[in-house]
Amino acid sequence: MKIQKNVYLGLGSNLGNREKNIVNVLAILSQNPKVKILKISSFYETEPVGYKNQGWFLNCVILIKTSLPPLKLLSELKNIELELKRKKNIRFGPRTIDMDILMYGSDILRSKQLIIPHPRMHERRFVLAPLAEIASGRIHPVLRKRISTLLKILADKERVKRYNKTEG
Repeated sequence: MKIQKNVYLGLGSNLGNREKNIVNVLAILSQNPKVKILKISSFYETEPVGYKNQGWFLNCVILIKTSLPPLKLLSELKNIELELKRKKNIRFGPRTIDMDILMYGSDILRSKQLIIPHPRMHERRFVLAPLAEIASGRIHPVLRKRISTLLKILADKERVKRYNKTEG
């Protein structure tokens, strides 16, 4: 039997029906026999980072259990992004869907294709707010701090608010 790992994924969208884009990802992932969705954070509306001339994002973090090794999981996520018509035009620019592997168990990986834990997750409120909701006590494998602590000490002032479906 293959080893199963708990993996945190960050999901985001700011083109088209943002909520539907994320729900579509969840549906596709749930059909994969090698992936089991364990937890889904609330959705958060978040100010864009980097390239500001675009709409706000809808973000969430999910916890999955998977037997897929990191690079195979990355490949699966990239295929889902393509299926949902993701186009890479501008760095940090608008996208129908963006999916990042935040943490893969307690593993630390540095390759040309993938760095785990995600190298900028501790600098981003749009990642830490939903991650803290479902994994506040989880320890960052490199920084050795709880997710709740990383959120508390975050200097970044980007606006992140829990998504209310009646507004959106």
